[in-house]
Amino acid sequence: MREYKMRRGEYLDERVEDMESFVEEHFGPVTATETYNDSELLVVEEPDNPVFDRVTAGAVEYSNKKDKLALDIEERPAEEVIQEGQFDAAEDAVSVKNDFLEGGTGRDAKSRRESMKNKVEDDESPDNVA
Repeated sequence: MREYKMRRGEYLDERVEDMESFVEEHFGPVTATETYNDSELLVVEEPDNPVFDRVTAGAVEYSNKKDKLALDIEERPAEEVIQEGQFDAAEDAVSVKNDFLEGGTGRDAKSRRESMKNKVEDDESPDNVA
């Protein structure tokens, strides 16, 4: 499960008023919920895009900081998708994921990559180095 932070000065509940509708718009009908870090996330067992096997998404709530958008996508093996000739679905899968994340966080793919890169660098810094 990956968690994505919001753009500075923005809050998830301001960008996404109805999380269930937002998830359904991008991935398909919500069929269940799942608990993650004391938050209820939405599960799409049969996503609209045939590349996706299962999607779990929603808001992860924190008491002492801003909520984050969580997303976990289980994908079918690339070989299987290619054998079935679903090239358009594979291209669309990338767009759907990026649209969902940008719509929810206000951050484009480049900004999210930079943020993750910075987090990894921070995590690798020795404790005694500022």
